Amino acid sequence: MRVAEALAHALKAHGAGEVFGIPGDFALPIFRILEETRILPLYTMSHEPGVGFAADASSRFRCELGVALVTYGPGALNLVNSVAGAYAESSPVVVVSGAPSLSETSGDLLLHHQAKTLDSQFRVFQEITCDQVRLDDPLRAPAEIARVLRSCREQSLPVYIELPRDVAVAECDAVEELAPSPFDSAAVEECATEILQRLRSAERPAILVGVEVRRYRTEERVERLAKRLGFPVATTFMGRGLLAESEERVIGTYIGLAGKPEVCELIEGSDGLFLLGVVFSDTNFGVSSRELDMRRAVVASGRQVRISHHVYPDIPLDALLDELLRLVEEEPRREESKPRSVVYPTGLEKDDLPISPMDIACAVNDLMNQHGSMPIAADMGDCLFTAMDIEHTRLAAPAYYAGMGFGVPAGLGIQAATGERPLVLVGDGAFQMTGWELGNCQRYGWDPIVLLFNNRSWEMLRVFSPESRFNDLDDWHFSELAASLGGIGERVATRRGLAEALERAMAARGRFVLIEVMLERGRISPTLERFVQAFKKRRDQRGRD
Repeated sequence: MRVAEALAHALKAHGAGEVFGIPGDFALPIFRILEETRILPLYTMSHEPGVGFAADASSRFRCELGVALVTYGPGALNLVNSVAGAYAESSPVVVVSGAPSLSETSGDLLLHHQAKTLDSQFRVFQEITCDQVRLDDPLRAPAEIARVLRSCREQSLPVYIELPRDVAVAECDAVEELAPSPFDSAAVEECATEILQRLRSAERPAILVGVEVRRYRTEERVERLAKRLGFPVATTFMGRGLLAESEERVIGTYIGLAGKPEVCELIEGSDGLFLLGVVFSDTNFGVSSRELDMRRAVVASGRQVRISHHVYPDIPLDALLDELLRLVEEEPRREESKPRSVVYPTGLEKDDLPISPMDIACAVNDLMNQHGSMPIAADMGDCLFTAMDIEHTRLAAPAYYAGMGFGVPAGLGIQAATGERPLVLVGDGAFQMTGWELGNCQRYGWDPIVLLFNNRSWEMLRVFSPESRFNDLDDWHFSELAASLGGIGERVATRRGLAEALERAMAARGRFVLIEVMLERGRISPTLERFVQAFKKRRDQRGRD
């Protein structure tokens, strides 16, 4: 078996469902082997950032490994930003980069695509991945591949595999999957017992769930635990979309002062808050109305559990939840009245008034109420804050890393991974970066519905710097370009036009539909307005302190 073939089989055995990539000379042997063997579906994109975003989103939705395949130098270095975002948001993406052959690296000439040294690329990816390997020995390759893929799954973080093009076609043994890393089961039992004691003594317990709950495939266990305990559940901003298919109703998304007051009071007023898989980022907690009382909280995140001043290291989230379920299922079920879930806006007025971001949320809610829920990919900007007023559904977005360009390629990654038609929310600034990936839809039969928020502006930046003219963008009339990319384009400026365009989009299958929604500059969603004001207030307060 060839090394590239063994790698593809190992990726599939570890949960990968597809490969996204862009070919280049140092990666051609890997691409050829993937195409010949068809071990995994191969989808080529137009620019490496789109490759990374698609792989990231496919990983988030399937709760398995995403794979990005690129060439050495310009290919891999173009991928850095999207992999950094995956690292920041705990997404297990496997980066596979072709590399110069071993014979080429021993010469005196500099090689094309080489930056400072031949190792520069490897060192760059050491900063944004949890494990790395250069497969320069076919005999050791199977063991090295097994180690790195286990790291990717267990840490839910990106890894980097560099494969010289001559080694890719060399013979090797099959990859044998490694057993999970051992952990102390007695420590897990003790930790779970202490957690339940702490939560049982609270008068206002609550559960706040974050992205790791999905990354470690534990949503169903969290649902069972919450139901058994009878505690209310909210998601973080990053965790929006978690438990969307659960019978255990999520009451809303916690965004501090930017979110709903009832959700803010529930989380910040809890004397027994259980934070599960939560990332402590500024977007999750930077606009809290008051500091969380961590002395009474339980934090299970990053394979560590903290209970007040007690710290339990190396506690896998899935093992902890299994033990908690074992303990609570031996007890009588606790029945408690829960706060009512957040009510999302519906019933858009179909008139000729201009469209606001809240109108978009309302129109999407009406659409889903009539046709059923859709998975959503949202870019950074007001499109993501508008999504907070859309009915709780599965969502992928760069809510912490906050990089632009994620939305469109993420939507394609979602459809490739799940077969479901996604809804993409993207601003005009982000669309200029990666919106052209829609041109790949016709090759693969993808047909996302894209809602493009066009206010001819980097509007989220404008709210932080309203006096600056550099936030202005030109009107590119994106909808007119859709046909040349193989899709359908519409441009709407009224609420009636928006509702009717969405209905037509639902009826059109087999091609992507781009609805360019014209918005007035300066008109933003209430959630973004609250977030910005709260963020500025906290920033100014820290400056005075």
